[in-house]
Amino acid sequence: MTEPTVKSISAEALLLRYQTEPDLFLLDVRSEEEWAERHIPGARLLPMYRLISRRAELDPARETVVLCERGVRSVSVALVLVARLGFANVAILQGGLSAWTGPLEAGR
Repeated sequence: MTEPTVKSISAEALLLRYQTEPDLFLLDVRSEEEWAERHIPGARLLPMYRLISRRAELDPARETVVLCERGVRSVSVALVLVARLGFANVAILQGGLSAWTGPLEAGR
């Protein structure tokens, strides 16, 4: 049996999937303030510092794409999801939201 690993996905590849897979699960791990400034429509906010206390809100069997502003926090969260919480299908957005060229919205 192979150990689960964290994959990465480019902004271009994620945009294509975002446009064609309406139920794609995007987990935004930035702060509430960053989220209010701009976020990907349909993404789910779960700030990094609340991950463990709110883990029951997540589905370990579901493919999860983790994103943050530049990609640093998402790596840490993805590793926790795989190594500690048993997620099997996790990817990070390369370059984070800064690399995203798709739609964005503001507000809570």
